[in-house]
Amino acid sequence: MAENSTILKGAVSTSKANSKIKYIVGGVVIVGLIAYLIISSISSAGAYYREVGEVLAQRDALAGKNLRVSGNIVTESVKYDSATLDLNFMISDPADATKTLPVYFHGVQPDQITREGASAIVEGSLGPNGVVEANNLLLKCPSRYEESGMEEIKVEAIQ
Repeated sequence: MAENSTILKGAVSTSKANSKIKYIVGGVVIVGLIAYLIISSISSAGAYYREVGEVLAQRDALAGKNLRVSGNIVTESVKYDSATLDLNFMISDPADATKTLPVYFHGVQPDQITREGASAIVEGSLGPNGVVEANNLLLKCPSRYEESGMEEIKVEAIQ
């Protein structure tokens, strides 16, 4: 009977070693899959953030790539076709208004786009013709964030 117990003891210890190796291999595989998913999602959804002047200077290198462009909306250039939901406009570089970039957006025209001083962040890809084909259009209005003429009121804590 003593011989049987030593044989079983050896079989049990190798089983424990195998289970530890299985857990280690399984953990490495899971970490590898998570790292692959993170890297692939960042590379496919990543976008370069540029100003209009930078996009114009690097037009050939940025063609076909996802990018985000920030600029002031040229209100005279806004053309909207409500039947087809096609919106075409130009954005200009905040530092140099002579540098403009055409933008095409398919969707509903935002209300604030024709407001003077409006600026936009356009997300999309730069086409081979130099037009940004926007997937997302974010407008920001600087007057909304300016301080109003409110006076300061001093408040003292109650003791």
